[in-house]
Amino acid sequence: MEASDKKVKTAHTRTAGTWFKDLMSTIGSFFVRLGKGIINFFVDTGIAIKNVFVNLWKMIRNFFVSMYTHFIKGGWRTKLSHFIMGSGQMAMGRPIKGIIYLLIQIAYFLFMFIPGGGIAWLVKFRTLGDVAIEYVAECTNPPGAAIEDCMPGFITEKPVFKDNSLLIMLFSVATLVITLFFLVIYFVQVRGIYKGEKVYEEAQTKYQAAKAEGSSEEFKNPLPKFGDEIKSLVNERFHFTTLSLPTITLTMFTILPLLFMILLAFTNYNRETSPPNKLFTWVGLDTFKNLFSTKGASSTNATFGSAMIRILKWTFTWAFFATFTNYIFGLILAMIINRKSIKLKKVWRTIFVISIAVPQFVTLLLMNQLLKEYGPLNETLLQLGLIAKRIKFLDDPVLAKITVIIVNIWVGVPYTMLLTSGILMNIPTELYESARIDGAGPVRQFFQITMPYILFVTGPYLITQFIGNINNFNVIFFLTGGGPSTGIPGVPYGHTDILITWLYALTVGGAHEEYAIGSALGIFIFLISATITLVLYSRTSAAKSEGDFA
Repeated sequence: MEASDKKVKTAHTRTAGTWFKDLMSTIGSFFVRLGKGIINFFVDTGIAIKNVFVNLWKMIRNFFVSMYTHFIKGGWRTKLSHFIMGSGQMAMGRPIKGIIYLLIQIAYFLFMFIPGGGIAWLVKFRTLGDVAIEYVAECTNPPGAAIEDCMPGFITEKPVFKDNSLLIMLFSVATLVITLFFLVIYFVQVRGIYKGEKVYEEAQTKYQAAKAEGSSEEFKNPLPKFGDEIKSLVNERFHFTTLSLPTITLTMFTILPLLFMILLAFTNYNRETSPPNKLFTWVGLDTFKNLFSTKGASSTNATFGSAMIRILKWTFTWAFFATFTNYIFGLILAMIINRKSIKLKKVWRTIFVISIAVPQFVTLLLMNQLLKEYGPLNETLLQLGLIAKRIKFLDDPVLAKITVIIVNIWVGVPYTMLLTSGILMNIPTELYESARIDGAGPVRQFFQITMPYILFVTGPYLITQFIGNINNFNVIFFLTGGGPSTGIPGVPYGHTDILITWLYALTVGGAHEEYAIGSALGIFIFLISATITLVLYSRTSAAKSEGDFA
Protein backbone atom coordinates (compact mmCIF):
# COMPACT_ATOMS: atom_id res chain seq x y z
CA MET A 1 0.00 0.00 0.00
CA GLU A 2 2.78 2.42 0.94
CA ALA A 3 4.58 1.69 -2.35
CA SER A 4 1.42 2.30 -4.37
CA ASP A 5 0.75 5.56 -2.46
CA LYS A 6 4.28 6.70 -3.25
CA LYS A 7 3.76 5.90 -6.92
CA VAL A 8 0.49 7.88 -6.94
CA LYS A 9 2.15 10.86 -5.23
CA THR A 10 5.09 10.66 -7.65
CA ALA A 11 2.69 10.56 -10.62
CA HIS A 12 0.78 13.56 -9.25
CA THR A 13 4.09 15.42 -8.66
CA ARG A 14 5.24 14.68 -12.18
CA THR A 15 1.89 15.76 -13.58
CA ALA A 16 1.99 19.03 -11.60
CA GLY A 17 5.61 19.61 -12.55
CA THR A 18 4.92 18.90 -16.23
CA TRP A 19 1.90 21.20 -16.17
CA PHE A 20 3.95 24.00 -14.57
CA LYS A 21 6.76 23.55 -17.11
CA ASP A 22 4.24 23.59 -19.96
CA LEU A 23 2.64 26.72 -18.55
CA MET A 24 5.96 28.56 -18.18
CA SER A 25 7.04 27.40 -21.63
CA THR A 26 3.79 28.69 -23.12
CA ILE A 27 4.14 32.04 -21.36
CA GLY A 28 7.80 32.34 -22.40
CA SER A 29 7.09 31.48 -26.03
CA PHE A 30 4.20 33.97 -26.02
CA PHE A 31 6.46 36.84 -24.92
CA VAL A 32 9.16 35.77 -27.39
CA ARG A 33 6.59 35.78 -30.22
CA LEU A 34 5.23 39.10 -28.96
CA GLY A 35 8.72 40.65 -28.96
CA LYS A 36 9.41 39.35 -32.45
CA GLY A 37 6.00 40.61 -33.55
CA ILE A 38 6.69 44.11 -32.21
CA ILE A 39 10.09 44.22 -33.95
CA ASN A 40 8.60 42.94 -37.19
CA PHE A 41 5.77 45.42 -36.91
CA PHE A 42 8.11 48.41 -36.64
CA VAL A 43 10.23 47.07 -39.50
CA ASP A 44 7.12 46.53 -41.62
CA THR A 45 5.80 49.95 -40.60
CA GLY A 46 9.03 51.61 -41.74
CA ILE A 47 8.86 49.76 -45.04
CA ALA A 48 5.18 50.66 -45.41
CA ILE A 49 5.87 54.37 -44.77
CA LYS A 50 8.68 54.28 -47.32
CA ASN A 51 6.38 52.55 -49.82
CA VAL A 52 3.68 55.19 -49.24
CA PHE A 53 6.04 57.99 -50.24
CA VAL A 54 7.49 55.96 -53.10
CA ASN A 55 4.03 55.12 -54.44
CA LEU A 56 2.91 58.73 -53.99
CA TRP A 57 5.89 59.92 -56.02
CA LYS A 58 5.12 57.29 -58.68
CA MET A 59 1.48 58.44 -58.86
CA ILE A 60 2.53 62.09 -59.32
CA ARG A 61 5.14 61.13 -61.89
CA ASN A 62 2.73 58.86 -63.78
CA PHE A 63 0.12 61.62 -63.79
CA PHE A 64 2.41 64.10 -65.52
CA VAL A 65 3.88 61.43 -67.82
CA SER A 66 0.39 60.34 -68.86
CA MET A 67 -0.75 63.91 -69.46
CA TYR A 68 2.36 64.61 -71.54
CA THR A 69 1.94 61.35 -73.51
CA HIS A 70 -1.73 62.08 -74.19
CA PHE A 71 -0.88 65.60 -75.33
CA ILE A 72 1.91 64.48 -77.68
CA LYS A 73 0.28 61.37 -79.11
CA GLY A 74 -3.33 62.52 -79.04
CA GLY A 75 -5.15 64.33 -81.83
CA TRP A 76 -6.32 67.94 -81.85
CA ARG A 77 -9.39 67.08 -79.76
CA THR A 78 -7.21 65.63 -76.98
CA LYS A 79 -4.85 68.61 -77.13
CA LEU A 80 -7.75 71.05 -76.91
CA SER A 81 -9.22 69.15 -73.95
CA HIS A 82 -6.02 69.78 -71.99
CA PHE A 83 -7.02 73.45 -71.91
CA ILE A 84 -10.83 73.42 -72.26
CA MET A 85 -12.44 70.49 -70.52
CA GLY A 86 -15.19 68.77 -72.49
CA SER A 87 -14.25 70.40 -75.82
CA GLY A 88 -13.09 67.07 -77.21
CA GLN A 89 -16.33 65.41 -76.17
CA MET A 90 -18.36 68.10 -77.92
CA ALA A 91 -16.19 67.77 -81.04
CA MET A 92 -16.99 64.04 -81.14
CA GLY A 93 -20.74 64.56 -80.99
CA ARG A 94 -21.21 64.21 -77.22
CA PRO A 95 -22.43 67.68 -76.21
CA ILE A 96 -24.06 66.85 -72.85
CA LYS A 97 -20.98 65.15 -71.40
CA GLY A 98 -18.77 67.91 -72.82
CA ILE A 99 -20.93 70.62 -71.23
CA ILE A 100 -20.79 68.84 -67.84
CA TYR A 101 -16.99 68.75 -67.96
CA LEU A 102 -16.88 72.39 -69.05
CA LEU A 103 -19.19 73.45 -66.20
CA ILE A 104 -16.97 71.59 -63.70
CA GLN A 105 -13.93 73.50 -64.98
CA ILE A 106 -15.73 76.84 -64.89
CA ALA A 107 -17.01 76.18 -61.35
CA TYR A 108 -13.52 75.20 -60.14
CA PHE A 109 -11.85 78.31 -61.58
CA LEU A 110 -14.61 80.54 -60.21
CA PHE A 111 -14.14 78.98 -56.78
CA MET A 112 -10.37 79.44 -56.96
CA PHE A 113 -10.12 82.98 -58.35
CA ILE A 114 -13.13 84.93 -57.05
CA PRO A 115 -12.33 87.33 -54.15
CA GLY A 116 -12.18 85.30 -50.96
CA GLY A 117 -11.93 82.06 -52.95
CA GLY A 118 -9.51 79.15 -52.84
CA ILE A 119 -6.41 81.07 -53.93
CA ALA A 120 -7.01 83.70 -51.26
CA TRP A 121 -7.11 81.00 -48.56
CA LEU A 122 -4.04 79.18 -49.90
CA VAL A 123 -2.01 82.42 -49.96
CA LYS A 124 -2.65 82.84 -46.22
CA PHE A 125 -2.09 79.13 -45.48
CA ARG A 126 1.68 79.63 -45.18
CA THR A 127 1.39 81.99 -42.20
CA LEU A 128 -2.21 81.26 -41.08
CA GLY A 129 -2.96 84.99 -41.14
CA ASP A 130 -1.25 88.31 -40.59
CA VAL A 131 -3.67 90.49 -38.57
CA ALA A 132 -6.35 89.07 -36.31
CA ILE A 133 -8.16 92.26 -35.35
CA GLU A 134 -7.96 95.96 -36.16
CA TYR A 135 -9.49 98.87 -34.27
CA VAL A 136 -11.08 101.55 -36.43
CA ALA A 137 -12.10 104.96 -35.09
CA GLU A 138 -15.87 105.51 -35.26
CA CYS A 139 -18.02 108.51 -34.44
CA THR A 140 -21.07 107.90 -32.27
CA ASN A 141 -22.37 111.51 -32.18
CA PRO A 142 -23.49 112.32 -34.73
CA PRO A 143 -23.69 108.66 -35.83
CA GLY A 144 -21.76 107.84 -39.00
CA ALA A 145 -20.09 111.26 -39.23
CA ALA A 146 -16.49 111.65 -40.33
CA ILE A 147 -13.90 111.69 -37.56
CA GLU A 148 -13.03 115.34 -38.16
CA ASP A 149 -16.72 116.28 -37.86
CA CYS A 150 -17.31 114.24 -34.71
CA MET A 151 -18.08 115.93 -31.40
CA PRO A 152 -15.32 115.72 -28.80
CA GLY A 153 -15.54 112.69 -26.54
CA PHE A 154 -17.70 110.66 -28.94
CA ILE A 155 -14.93 108.92 -30.89
CA THR A 156 -14.70 105.20 -30.10
CA GLU A 157 -12.62 102.37 -31.47
CA LYS A 158 -14.60 99.69 -33.24
CA PRO A 159 -13.00 96.22 -33.52
CA VAL A 160 -12.85 94.80 -37.05
CA PHE A 161 -11.93 91.13 -37.31
CA LYS A 162 -9.53 90.33 -40.15
CA ASP A 163 -7.81 86.93 -40.31
CA ASN A 164 -9.00 83.80 -38.52
CA SER A 165 -6.38 81.05 -38.35
CA LEU A 166 -8.97 78.31 -37.87
CA LEU A 167 -10.94 79.32 -40.95
CA ILE A 168 -7.76 79.77 -42.99
CA MET A 169 -6.62 76.26 -42.14
CA LEU A 170 -10.05 74.70 -42.66
CA PHE A 171 -10.77 76.34 -46.02
CA SER A 172 -7.20 75.79 -47.22
CA VAL A 173 -7.47 72.06 -46.52
CA ALA A 174 -10.89 72.03 -48.19
CA THR A 175 -9.39 73.82 -51.22
CA LEU A 176 -6.62 71.23 -51.49
CA VAL A 177 -9.12 68.36 -51.29
CA ILE A 178 -11.35 69.99 -53.94
CA THR A 179 -8.27 70.54 -56.14
CA LEU A 180 -7.38 66.86 -55.79
CA PHE A 181 -10.89 65.84 -56.88
CA PHE A 182 -10.70 68.28 -59.79
CA LEU A 183 -7.36 66.83 -60.95
CA VAL A 184 -8.83 63.33 -60.85
CA ILE A 185 -11.81 64.44 -62.99
CA TYR A 186 -9.45 66.36 -65.29
CA PHE A 187 -7.26 63.27 -65.79
CA VAL A 188 -10.30 61.03 -66.37
CA GLN A 189 -11.74 63.29 -69.06
CA VAL A 190 -8.38 63.64 -70.88
CA ARG A 191 -7.80 59.89 -70.82
CA GLY A 192 -11.39 59.26 -71.94
CA ILE A 193 -11.01 61.63 -74.89
CA TYR A 194 -7.62 60.14 -75.79
CA LYS A 195 -9.09 56.62 -75.97
CA GLY A 196 -12.38 57.70 -77.54
CA GLU A 197 -10.66 59.78 -80.18
CA LYS A 198 -8.89 56.72 -81.61
CA VAL A 199 -12.18 54.84 -81.93
CA TYR A 200 -13.90 57.90 -83.37
CA GLU A 201 -11.21 58.52 -86.00
CA GLU A 202 -11.14 54.86 -87.02
CA ALA A 203 -14.90 54.98 -87.55
CA GLN A 204 -14.54 58.20 -89.55
CA THR A 205 -11.82 56.68 -91.73
CA LYS A 206 -14.04 53.69 -92.49
CA TYR A 207 -16.95 56.01 -93.20
CA GLN A 208 -14.92 58.16 -95.59
CA ALA A 209 -13.66 55.04 -97.39
CA ALA A 210 -17.21 53.68 -97.70
CA LYS A 211 -18.45 57.07 -98.89
CA ALA A 212 -15.73 57.19 -101.56
CA GLU A 213 -16.96 53.85 -102.79
CA GLY A 214 -20.44 55.30 -103.21
CA SER A 215 -22.10 54.23 -99.95
CA SER A 216 -25.03 56.40 -98.90
CA GLU A 217 -25.16 55.30 -95.23
CA GLU A 218 -24.93 58.02 -92.62
CA PHE A 219 -22.04 58.20 -90.17
CA LYS A 220 -22.75 56.34 -86.96
CA ASN A 221 -20.95 57.57 -83.86
CA PRO A 222 -19.25 54.52 -82.27
CA LEU A 223 -19.02 56.23 -78.87
CA PRO A 224 -21.84 55.59 -76.39
CA LYS A 225 -24.50 58.25 -76.04
CA PHE A 226 -25.09 60.10 -72.78
CA GLY A 227 -28.28 58.12 -72.17
CA ASP A 228 -26.40 54.85 -72.62
CA GLU A 229 -23.79 55.94 -70.06
CA ILE A 230 -26.54 56.82 -67.59
CA LYS A 231 -28.04 53.35 -68.07
CA SER A 232 -24.63 51.77 -67.51
CA LEU A 233 -24.39 53.56 -64.15
CA VAL A 234 -27.38 51.57 -62.92
CA ASN A 235 -26.26 48.30 -64.53
CA GLU A 236 -22.68 47.18 -65.17
CA ARG A 237 -21.19 50.26 -63.44
CA PHE A 238 -23.65 50.32 -60.57
CA HIS A 239 -20.81 49.85 -58.08
CA PHE A 240 -19.46 53.24 -59.18
CA THR A 241 -22.85 54.86 -58.56
CA THR A 242 -23.35 53.32 -55.13
CA LEU A 243 -19.82 54.12 -53.93
CA SER A 244 -19.75 57.73 -55.14
CA LEU A 245 -22.01 59.18 -52.44
CA PRO A 246 -20.29 57.37 -49.52
CA THR A 247 -16.91 58.50 -50.88
CA ILE A 248 -18.02 62.14 -51.00
CA THR A 249 -19.56 62.07 -47.53
CA LEU A 250 -16.54 60.20 -46.12
CA THR A 251 -14.26 62.86 -47.56
CA MET A 252 -16.38 65.74 -46.22
CA PHE A 253 -17.11 64.45 -42.73
CA THR A 254 -14.15 62.15 -41.97
CA ILE A 255 -11.06 62.79 -44.09
CA LEU A 256 -11.33 66.59 -44.12
CA PRO A 257 -11.78 66.93 -40.31
CA LEU A 258 -9.05 64.31 -39.78
CA LEU A 259 -6.56 66.25 -41.91
CA PHE A 260 -7.58 69.44 -40.12
CA MET A 261 -7.01 67.92 -36.67
CA ILE A 262 -3.64 66.42 -37.69
CA LEU A 263 -2.45 69.80 -38.95
CA LEU A 264 -3.40 71.40 -35.63
CA ALA A 265 -0.66 69.32 -34.00
CA PHE A 266 1.94 71.33 -35.92
CA THR A 267 0.69 74.70 -34.63
CA ASN A 268 0.74 76.56 -31.30
CA TYR A 269 -3.06 76.68 -30.99
CA ASN A 270 -4.09 77.12 -27.35
CA ARG A 271 -6.02 79.50 -25.10
CA GLU A 272 -3.41 82.26 -25.54
CA THR A 273 -3.55 82.11 -29.35
CA SER A 274 -7.25 81.36 -29.76
CA PRO A 275 -9.12 83.02 -32.69
CA PRO A 276 -10.75 85.35 -33.47
CA ASN A 277 -8.88 87.76 -31.17
CA LYS A 278 -5.49 86.08 -31.68
CA LEU A 279 -3.70 84.13 -34.40
CA PHE A 280 -1.85 80.85 -34.10
CA THR A 281 0.92 79.82 -36.46
CA TRP A 282 3.02 76.85 -37.58
CA VAL A 283 5.64 75.61 -35.11
CA GLY A 284 6.70 72.39 -36.84
CA LEU A 285 7.50 69.58 -34.39
CA ASP A 286 7.70 71.85 -31.33
CA THR A 287 4.28 70.63 -30.13
CA PHE A 288 5.48 67.02 -30.12
CA LYS A 289 8.68 68.10 -28.34
CA ASN A 290 6.56 69.76 -25.63
CA LEU A 291 4.38 66.68 -25.33
CA PHE A 292 7.28 64.28 -24.87
CA SER A 293 9.74 66.58 -23.09
CA THR A 294 10.52 65.90 -19.41
CA LYS A 295 13.16 68.63 -19.17
CA GLY A 296 12.71 70.67 -16.03
CA ALA A 297 10.33 68.19 -14.41
CA SER A 298 10.63 67.82 -10.64
CA SER A 299 8.56 66.60 -7.72
CA THR A 300 6.94 70.03 -7.45
CA ASN A 301 6.70 70.90 -11.14
CA ALA A 302 5.43 68.76 -14.00
CA THR A 303 5.78 68.99 -17.75
CA PHE A 304 3.61 67.49 -20.43
CA GLY A 305 6.19 64.75 -20.91
CA SER A 306 6.43 63.80 -17.23
CA ALA A 307 2.65 63.87 -16.91
CA MET A 308 2.22 61.72 -19.99
CA ILE A 309 4.68 59.10 -18.76
CA ARG A 310 2.73 58.72 -15.52
CA ILE A 311 -0.60 58.67 -17.31
CA LEU A 312 0.69 56.21 -19.92
CA LYS A 313 1.82 53.79 -17.20
CA TRP A 314 -1.59 53.92 -15.54
CA THR A 315 -3.37 53.67 -18.92
CA PHE A 316 -1.66 50.36 -19.72
CA THR A 317 -2.08 49.10 -16.15
CA TRP A 318 -5.77 49.97 -16.27
CA ALA A 319 -6.25 48.46 -19.75
CA PHE A 320 -4.56 45.21 -18.73
CA PHE A 321 -6.54 44.67 -15.53
CA ALA A 322 -9.80 45.96 -17.00
CA THR A 323 -9.51 43.54 -19.92
CA PHE A 324 -8.30 40.39 -18.23
CA THR A 325 -10.32 40.66 -15.01
CA ASN A 326 -13.50 40.98 -17.08
CA TYR A 327 -12.42 38.15 -19.33
CA ILE A 328 -11.37 35.76 -16.57
CA PHE A 329 -14.29 36.44 -14.22
CA GLY A 330 -16.75 36.36 -17.12
CA LEU A 331 -15.34 33.01 -18.25
CA ILE A 332 -15.48 31.58 -14.71
CA LEU A 333 -19.06 32.81 -14.31
CA ALA A 334 -20.06 31.26 -17.64
CA MET A 335 -18.45 27.92 -16.73
CA ILE A 336 -20.23 27.87 -13.38
CA ILE A 337 -23.62 28.61 -14.95
CA ASN A 338 -23.06 26.02 -17.71
CA ARG A 339 -22.29 23.20 -15.29
CA LYS A 340 -24.82 20.37 -15.46
CA SER A 341 -25.40 20.49 -11.71
CA ILE A 342 -26.53 24.14 -11.81
CA LYS A 343 -30.30 24.57 -11.90
CA LEU A 344 -32.26 27.49 -13.42
CA LYS A 345 -29.50 28.45 -15.88
CA LYS A 346 -31.76 30.89 -17.75
CA VAL A 347 -32.66 32.68 -14.53
CA TRP A 348 -29.01 33.20 -13.58
CA ARG A 349 -28.15 34.48 -17.06
CA THR A 350 -31.11 36.86 -16.96
CA ILE A 351 -30.04 38.28 -13.60
CA PHE A 352 -26.61 39.16 -14.93
CA VAL A 353 -27.95 40.44 -18.23
CA ILE A 354 -30.18 42.96 -16.41
CA SER A 355 -27.06 44.99 -15.58
CA ILE A 356 -26.45 45.37 -19.33
CA ALA A 357 -29.97 46.71 -19.84
CA VAL A 358 -29.20 49.69 -17.58
CA PRO A 359 -27.23 52.38 -19.46
CA GLN A 360 -23.59 52.25 -18.41
CA PHE A 361 -23.29 55.94 -17.54
CA VAL A 362 -26.29 55.63 -15.20
CA THR A 363 -24.62 52.77 -13.34
CA LEU A 364 -21.33 54.64 -13.11
CA LEU A 365 -22.92 57.85 -11.84
CA LEU A 366 -24.81 55.82 -9.25
CA MET A 367 -21.60 54.12 -8.13
CA ASN A 368 -19.93 57.55 -7.94
CA GLN A 369 -22.57 58.76 -5.48
CA LEU A 370 -22.51 55.49 -3.57
CA LEU A 371 -18.72 55.47 -3.07
CA LYS A 372 -18.20 59.11 -2.08
CA GLU A 373 -16.55 59.83 1.26
CA TYR A 374 -19.90 60.88 2.73
CA GLY A 375 -21.91 58.54 0.53
CA PRO A 376 -24.33 55.76 1.53
CA LEU A 377 -21.72 53.00 1.62
CA ASN A 378 -19.46 54.76 4.13
CA GLU A 379 -22.46 55.78 6.24
CA THR A 380 -23.71 52.19 6.34
CA LEU A 381 -20.32 50.72 7.23
CA LEU A 382 -19.85 53.30 10.02
CA GLN A 383 -23.27 52.57 11.52
CA LEU A 384 -22.60 48.83 11.43
CA GLY A 385 -19.25 49.42 13.16
CA LEU A 386 -17.30 47.70 10.39
CA ILE A 387 -14.97 50.69 9.89
CA ALA A 388 -13.58 53.31 12.29
CA LYS A 389 -13.24 56.13 9.76
CA ARG A 390 -14.55 56.87 6.30
CA ILE A 391 -12.86 55.14 3.38
CA LYS A 392 -11.81 57.47 0.57
CA PHE A 393 -12.75 55.20 -2.31
CA LEU A 394 -12.55 58.01 -4.88
CA ASP A 395 -10.22 60.49 -3.16
CA ASP A 396 -7.22 58.32 -2.31
CA PRO A 397 -4.90 57.81 -5.35
CA VAL A 398 -4.35 54.08 -4.81
CA LEU A 399 -7.87 53.25 -3.64
CA ALA A 400 -9.37 55.22 -6.53
CA LYS A 401 -7.46 53.10 -9.05
CA ILE A 402 -8.49 49.86 -7.34
CA THR A 403 -12.09 51.07 -7.15
CA VAL A 404 -12.17 51.88 -10.87
CA ILE A 405 -10.97 48.37 -11.74
CA ILE A 406 -13.46 46.68 -9.39
CA VAL A 407 -16.42 48.73 -10.62
CA ASN A 408 -15.41 47.98 -14.20
CA ILE A 409 -15.60 44.26 -13.37
CA TRP A 410 -19.20 44.72 -12.25
CA VAL A 411 -20.01 46.64 -15.43
CA GLY A 412 -18.14 44.46 -17.93
CA VAL A 413 -18.34 40.85 -16.71
CA PRO A 414 -21.88 40.20 -18.05
CA TYR A 415 -20.74 40.89 -21.64
CA THR A 416 -17.92 38.34 -21.39
CA MET A 417 -20.23 35.89 -19.64
CA LEU A 418 -22.70 36.01 -22.53
CA LEU A 419 -19.97 35.69 -25.16
CA THR A 420 -18.16 32.77 -23.55
CA SER A 421 -21.43 31.01 -22.66
CA GLY A 422 -22.27 30.67 -26.33
CA ILE A 423 -18.78 29.38 -27.10
CA LEU A 424 -18.79 26.86 -24.23
CA MET A 425 -22.09 25.42 -25.38
CA ASN A 426 -20.64 24.85 -28.86
CA ILE A 427 -17.45 23.01 -27.87
CA PRO A 428 -17.85 19.40 -29.14
CA THR A 429 -18.42 17.03 -26.21
CA GLU A 430 -16.41 14.37 -28.05
CA LEU A 431 -13.24 16.32 -27.25
CA TYR A 432 -13.86 16.03 -23.51
CA GLU A 433 -14.83 12.35 -23.76
CA SER A 434 -11.62 11.55 -25.62
CA ALA A 435 -9.62 13.50 -23.04
CA ARG A 436 -11.22 11.56 -20.18
CA ILE A 437 -10.41 8.27 -21.89
CA ASP A 438 -6.78 9.40 -22.21
CA GLY A 439 -6.71 10.15 -18.48
CA ALA A 440 -6.87 13.94 -18.59
CA GLY A 441 -8.35 15.57 -15.50
CA PRO A 442 -10.52 18.71 -15.34
CA VAL A 443 -7.51 21.05 -15.11
CA ARG A 444 -5.78 19.51 -18.12
CA GLN A 445 -9.05 19.51 -20.08
CA PHE A 446 -9.48 23.19 -19.31
CA PHE A 447 -5.99 24.20 -20.48
CA GLN A 448 -5.82 21.80 -23.42
CA ILE A 449 -9.38 22.04 -24.79
CA THR A 450 -11.50 24.80 -23.27
CA MET A 451 -9.00 27.68 -23.23
CA PRO A 452 -7.50 27.07 -26.71
CA TYR A 453 -11.00 26.82 -28.20
CA ILE A 454 -12.21 29.98 -26.44
CA LEU A 455 -9.03 31.94 -27.23
CA PHE A 456 -9.28 30.94 -30.89
CA VAL A 457 -12.76 32.44 -31.11
CA THR A 458 -12.30 35.37 -28.73
CA GLY A 459 -8.75 36.42 -29.70
CA PRO A 460 -9.93 39.37 -31.82
CA TYR A 461 -12.49 40.22 -29.11
CA LEU A 462 -9.73 40.39 -26.47
CA ILE A 463 -7.71 42.75 -28.66
CA THR A 464 -10.78 44.90 -29.26
CA GLN A 465 -11.49 45.02 -25.53
CA PHE A 466 -7.89 45.92 -24.70
CA ILE A 467 -7.86 48.78 -27.21
CA GLY A 468 -11.34 49.79 -26.07
CA ASN A 469 -10.13 49.99 -22.47
CA ILE A 470 -7.16 52.13 -23.48
CA ASN A 471 -9.79 54.53 -24.82
CA ASN A 472 -12.46 53.76 -22.20
CA PHE A 473 -13.65 57.28 -21.50
CA ASN A 474 -16.93 56.42 -19.76
CA VAL A 475 -15.72 54.44 -16.75
CA ILE A 476 -13.01 56.91 -15.76
CA PHE A 477 -14.93 60.10 -16.51
CA PHE A 478 -18.26 59.20 -14.89
CA LEU A 479 -16.77 57.41 -11.88
CA THR A 480 -13.82 59.57 -10.82
CA GLY A 481 -13.62 62.35 -13.42
CA GLY A 482 -9.90 61.53 -13.67
CA GLY A 483 -9.38 62.48 -10.04
CA PRO A 484 -8.13 62.76 -7.45
CA SER A 485 -6.08 65.70 -8.69
CA THR A 486 -2.30 65.44 -8.38
CA GLY A 487 -1.97 68.95 -6.97
CA ILE A 488 1.32 69.39 -8.87
CA PRO A 489 1.64 72.80 -10.53
CA GLY A 490 2.59 72.97 -14.19
CA VAL A 491 0.40 70.46 -16.05
CA PRO A 492 -2.81 69.55 -14.22
CA TYR A 493 -3.99 65.94 -14.42
CA GLY A 494 -5.57 63.36 -12.16
CA HIS A 495 -4.30 60.11 -10.67
CA THR A 496 -6.91 58.03 -12.52
CA ASP A 497 -6.69 59.97 -15.78
CA ILE A 498 -5.96 57.82 -18.81
CA LEU A 499 -4.79 59.25 -22.13
CA ILE A 500 -8.27 59.80 -23.54
CA THR A 501 -9.66 61.55 -20.44
CA TRP A 502 -6.51 63.67 -20.22
CA LEU A 503 -7.02 64.63 -23.86
CA TYR A 504 -10.57 65.69 -22.99
CA ALA A 505 -9.36 67.68 -19.98
CA LEU A 506 -6.69 69.45 -22.04
CA THR A 507 -9.11 70.54 -24.76
CA VAL A 508 -12.85 70.87 -24.11
CA GLY A 509 -13.13 69.57 -20.55
CA GLY A 510 -11.68 72.58 -18.72
CA ALA A 511 -10.06 75.97 -18.98
CA HIS A 512 -6.76 74.69 -20.39
CA GLU A 513 -7.64 74.72 -24.11
CA GLU A 514 -4.37 73.12 -25.21
CA TYR A 515 -5.70 72.24 -28.65
CA ALA A 516 -2.33 71.71 -30.38
CA ILE A 517 -1.11 69.44 -27.56
CA GLY A 518 -4.46 67.65 -27.66
CA SER A 519 -4.14 67.03 -31.39
CA ALA A 520 -0.61 65.66 -30.97
CA LEU A 521 -1.82 63.47 -28.10
CA GLY A 522 -4.67 62.20 -30.30
CA ILE A 523 -2.15 61.18 -32.98
CA PHE A 524 -0.07 59.42 -30.32
CA ILE A 525 -3.12 57.51 -29.02
CA PHE A 526 -3.96 56.43 -32.56
CA LEU A 527 -0.41 55.16 -33.16
CA ILE A 528 -0.49 53.18 -29.90
CA SER A 529 -3.88 51.65 -30.69
CA ALA A 530 -2.93 50.80 -34.29
CA THR A 531 0.41 49.28 -33.26
CA ILE A 532 -1.05 47.06 -30.53
CA THR A 533 -3.97 45.99 -32.71
CA LEU A 534 -1.85 44.99 -35.69
CA VAL A 535 0.86 43.29 -33.63
CA LEU A 536 -1.49 41.27 -31.44
CA TYR A 537 -4.01 40.36 -34.13
CA SER A 538 -1.30 39.08 -36.47
CA ARG A 539 -0.27 36.69 -33.69
CA THR A 540 -3.71 35.25 -32.92
CA SER A 541 -4.82 31.83 -34.13
CA ALA A 542 -7.86 33.47 -35.71
CA ALA A 543 -5.59 35.45 -38.05
CA LYS A 544 -3.22 32.55 -38.81
CA SER A 545 -5.85 29.83 -39.26
CA GLU A 546 -9.00 31.48 -40.53
CA GLY A 547 -11.90 29.07 -40.62
CA ASP A 548 -10.03 26.32 -38.74
CA PHE A 549 -9.86 25.51 -35.05
CA ALA A 550 -6.15 25.21 -34.26
